[in-house]
Amino acid sequence: MFAEQQEQPVQAPVITAQVKPELRVGFVLMNHFTLVPVAGLVDSLRFAADKSFRSQQVFCQWDWMTLDDQPITASCGMPISPTKPLNLFAQYDYVVLAGGLLDETRNPPAWLLDALREVHAANIPIIALCSGSFVLGKAGLLDGRRCALHFTLRDEFKERFPLATAVIDKSYVDDRGIITCPGGTAIDLAANLIRRHCGAVRAQKGLEYLLVDERAEERDKASSECVYQNDRVQRAISFMRANLDASMTLKAVAEAVGTHPRQLHREFVANTQEPPANYWRKLRLDHARRLLVNTSQNITTIALACGFSDASHFILWFRKQYGETPYSFRKRRHEVERFDWHGDKVGLDPEL
Repeated sequence: MFAEQQEQPVQAPVITAQVKPELRVGFVLMNHFTLVPVAGLVDSLRFAADKSFRSQQVFCQWDWMTLDDQPITASCGMPISPTKPLNLFAQYDYVVLAGGLLDETRNPPAWLLDALREVHAANIPIIALCSGSFVLGKAGLLDGRRCALHFTLRDEFKERFPLATAVIDKSYVDDRGIITCPGGTAIDLAANLIRRHCGAVRAQKGLEYLLVDERAEERDKASSECVYQNDRVQRAISFMRANLDASMTLKAVAEAVGTHPRQLHREFVANTQEPPANYWRKLRLDHARRLLVNTSQNITTIALACGFSDASHFILWFRKQYGETPYSFRKRRHEVERFDWHGDKVGLDPEL
């Protein structure tokens, strides 16, 4: 009887590629938050998150959190449930504080203000949507910074936070680790974040499928890049960006903006919290990362195109900044796309 039993075919195990996302965002939703900027930001992430259109969180990942881990309601009446308990230090590249009705953001709890200060001290960028800026202002994180506000909130904001500079003609402002967005769709902000972490191709994918005019988005991006109140520092950064491939000294940068290296160093540290040499190197490495994602140039060519003396020097600093070599970074990205392209199951790193 047992001999007559037919053998069952053995199915091949499903191989899952464990992928660490290039961009992780933690959304903290305050009660009666404004839905539109949150939706624009997360839908941009969704389109950029995988190679096809299955809304898998591969390249980008996001979590929904609330202040008390309980469901809340958007200002339009839509109920939202959190997907994770509140944890602002869960390896996020950005923490998004989504505000809305002022009654909820004028007097935030003291523990939230302390938590946001700790996040900022840990060099985790914070994004405030809509009236979330009032919470950051209450925490003192906007003192001496520019803040993008909706025009209807400017007067009250200036009265409450006189040490901040209110801006009403920008779709967002990035000022030293604090990003403020007055509302709207936030798609241009999202495209900039995706471009920075995942490359131009993925940013463009989101813009096309959200039916956004890229030229308008580029104009908004150009007018909303990180701005420092010190004009000389801003001009020095522009000079650095224009000379990413040049082997120049900081003396040349200082001379280009009409000062000497020691004074430029002091002003950079006061405005950016890091020396000009570090800032310039990060610009070069960020540019190199985009070239690794968006071109097929070899490592040596990219190193020289980003102002490094040779490939070894470039690989050393890339590993220090990103924790892996340029070759490993590019191979990992290509492996992800290879798995996704053939329709195989793509999973997330279980540690995340």
